[in-house]
Amino acid sequence: MSKLPVLAAGAVAVLAFGSVPQDPIDIEEWQVPWAQSRPRDPSVGPDGRVWFVGQVAHYVAAFDPASETFKRYDLDEGTGPHNLIVADDGTVWYAGNRAQHIGRLDPATGAIRKVPTPDPVRDPHTLVFNGRGDIWFTAQTSNYVGRLTLATEAVRVVAVPAPRARPYGIWLTAGGTPWVALFGTNKLATVDPLTMTLSEVALPQPDARPRRLVITPDQMVWYGDYARGYLGRYDPASGAFAEWQLPGGPSSLPYAMTLDDRGRIWIVETGVRPNRFVGFDPATETFLGITPIGSGAGSVRHMVFDRRTRAIWFGTDANTIGRARIP
Repeated sequence: MSKLPVLAAGAVAVLAFGSVPQDPIDIEEWQVPWAQSRPRDPSVGPDGRVWFVGQVAHYVAAFDPASETFKRYDLDEGTGPHNLIVADDGTVWYAGNRAQHIGRLDPATGAIRKVPTPDPVRDPHTLVFNGRGDIWFTAQTSNYVGRLTLATEAVRVVAVPAPRARPYGIWLTAGGTPWVALFGTNKLATVDPLTMTLSEVALPQPDARPRRLVITPDQMVWYGDYARGYLGRYDPASGAFAEWQLPGGPSSLPYAMTLDDRGRIWIVETGVRPNRFVGFDPATETFLGITPIGSGAGSVRHMVFDRRTRAIWFGTDANTIGRARIP
């Protein structure tokens, strides 16, 4: 192991960001000991350990920042885990993306229980807790959004009407309503938790391709337009859109996104070499904290903000796990 160096509905307002302050943030990375395993989609457990999946090497692993040590839990060959989340009791839930299940890992024993997703939902993709005993998830190639009720292990799914919509990133409102980025289209979607009715919202630009999203405390839906290099905002109450071109421009390829405890949005430009973190403050409508990632990263696909330590954790295609400390 080695540590690396440290408007009205249907219309859109395009807002200039002016000069971009460079005020870099502190980023630290650790080399994952299992080569070329694509560590990704971390989640922080109640004990401070950082959990992640090895998508290519079929494992779940934990990293202890205090001791800088890793522990690996092997999954069945061909599982292709894509994402995981950690419950308040330390239980780890992972998306068996290539093996049509959502798995439950008990860290104390290493025991795994698989909850199959119903046909034709073959590829659970990104998971998120709703705080009410459910996991919502996307299934990108199957074109579904689903909900797993943990108490009964019942799975309900709803198809996305747009063909090849590729439901990808998912985030919940404060009330528990999921919003989804439909990466294969220029649309967002939301699902009514009571009726499981799915509604689509078209973005104004036909060539837009939203990949990840977050929802700020004022219930605005923010998305990264991967195809055009914009950060976009949708107001569900008014139907108005606004967008800001990212500092990396049209080829910035915004991918991983998260939200900090001050309501600021953080996004990684993966079309920039090396990849770099970019922050955005909705209150001032300015970018901040633009910082290259030391390993180069390749791509940062997903990341999570830990409120206890005020740090963002991420995995990279350069086979590292990273921490970005947020001011």
